[in-house]
Amino acid sequence: MRIEADLSAAAARERLAAAVREAGRLALGFFRPGAATSAEVKSKIGGSPVTEADLAADALLKAHLLEVFPDAGWLSEETADDAGRLARRAILVVDPIDGTRAFMAGDPRWAVSAALVVDGRPVAGVVHAPALGETYAAARGEGAALNGAAIAMPPPDLRRFSAAGPRPVLQAMAERIGASIDIAPRVPSLAYRFCLVARGAISIATAAENSHDWDIAAADVILEEAGGRLIDASGARFVYNRSQTRRGALLAAPEPLAQGLLEAFRAAVGAR
Repeated sequence: MRIEADLSAAAARERLAAAVREAGRLALGFFRPGAATSAEVKSKIGGSPVTEADLAADALLKAHLLEVFPDAGWLSEETADDAGRLARRAILVVDPIDGTRAFMAGDPRWAVSAALVVDGRPVAGVVHAPALGETYAAARGEGAALNGAAIAMPPPDLRRFSAAGPRPVLQAMAERIGASIDIAPRVPSLAYRFCLVARGAISIATAAENSHDWDIAAADVILEEAGGRLIDASGARFVYNRSQTRRGALLAAPEPLAQGLLEAFRAAVGAR
């Protein structure tokens, strides 16, 4: 597949990674491990916080990535949405700081996330956790990697799972399938939570409804290239660059397990 600026998916991944790492370095300048951020904090409409680090990282990513992909549309949590993106074949989907509250509180489990979507599906994605020194990256057909080393999900143990996500959902799923589930402490960055599944650190992860495309697009291709699947209650792969960016409840799991867990997941989230 050839994409914007005549780059291969692998080359696009490298361009994304360079920009995301630079944005991560910028954000790290405001991060205080175990303490409140030095960044100015404001409230967005709806009450969620945004820091000057979010906005600065967003501006950096937009400037750098649109120079590489000049014909791509743009969708970011921190940029006003432009409906003109819907007419573009390619779109950049970005979250400058996924896990802003964690970032503000000195919790290192936040990430910078960017994906290139072509014809509705991500072809390259990077999730970079600067405070942890972890960079997850994938390109369509090229596999997934953590800090340059290939990652792939191990075969799941059908009797016992490790998991991250809303506890009531995970407990309900465990009861329905008759398995034991070890639930990890809450992982504040959704993109990072799904990358933990991609590298095999946990078996599955779930998310409550109301995440957005910028939370998941990069993790989606990383999961798929590592042998997993990100789905909602429909069980179908996601199509991106729609007018509606909000998503329902989500499940990330190894490919052989995702469809087998679908009925339990639907029941746990109350989906029809």
